[in-house]
Amino acid sequence: MSVNRWISLQGAVNARDVGGLVGSGGPVPGGRLLRSDNPQDLTETDVMLLVDQIGITDVIDLRSTFEVAAEGPGPLSEHAGVTVHHLSFLPESDAVTRKPTAGELLPWQEGELAERGDHASYLGYLSDRPDSVLAALRVIGTARGAVLVHCAAGKDRTGVLTALALTIAGVPRADIVADYMLTDERIQLVLDRLAGSPTYAHSVVGRPLDSMRPKPDAVTHVLDALDADCGGLVRWLGARGFGADNIEAVRRKLR
Repeated sequence: MSVNRWISLQGAVNARDVGGLVGSGGPVPGGRLLRSDNPQDLTETDVMLLVDQIGITDVIDLRSTFEVAAEGPGPLSEHAGVTVHHLSFLPESDAVTRKPTAGELLPWQEGELAERGDHASYLGYLSDRPDSVLAALRVIGTARGAVLVHCAAGKDRTGVLTALALTIAGVPRADIVADYMLTDERIQLVLDRLAGSPTYAHSVVGRPLDSMRPKPDAVTHVLDALDADCGGLVRWLGARGFGADNIEAVRRKLR
């Protein structure tokens, strides 16, 4: 975990490469799977770095339809060599215009829900949107180039999907949690970005910084629950049609 995996961008503050983590097939190469906060504000220089130098061909946008409509798809969607896959991790109404609650967008750990706020939200991604979970993992396994995963903060929805992909790749759980916790180094910058957006300001303005910090047990709770209730992630995926060939595709991508 000593490798510097941060990606310096002008228009995003929580972007990093999972390359350098070690899975069952050896170290994950750089330029395979990246994670980030909302790339809506990327500059032309940022796009050139991500597409021309790193080689991003696919973007997995985990935001709700409401968020995409409010914030816009971002400049990567305008690049001819990039395919954006909108795969919301939140439940949506039939009209797909429902405004998500603050707790859905940015899970908080306060008050009576302090011990299970993120836990319930994170497990909800799997129970509410297994279609998006499977589709996102398929994109990771089949993309011809690098894949960028993002949501709003790059912490919650992005953190869960990244943890699932790294679990498939055989990365030890402690290292998966350490990757998730790296967001803590940028949390003030993340909050500042969110506070400047009308879409997210109501979720962050006036909130204490500590309520937004990543908690290590939030990710372990999801993986432990899959182990206890389903016999592990691979069996959970298999029961939903994500077969051995799909699993192997993700593993090949990350080794």
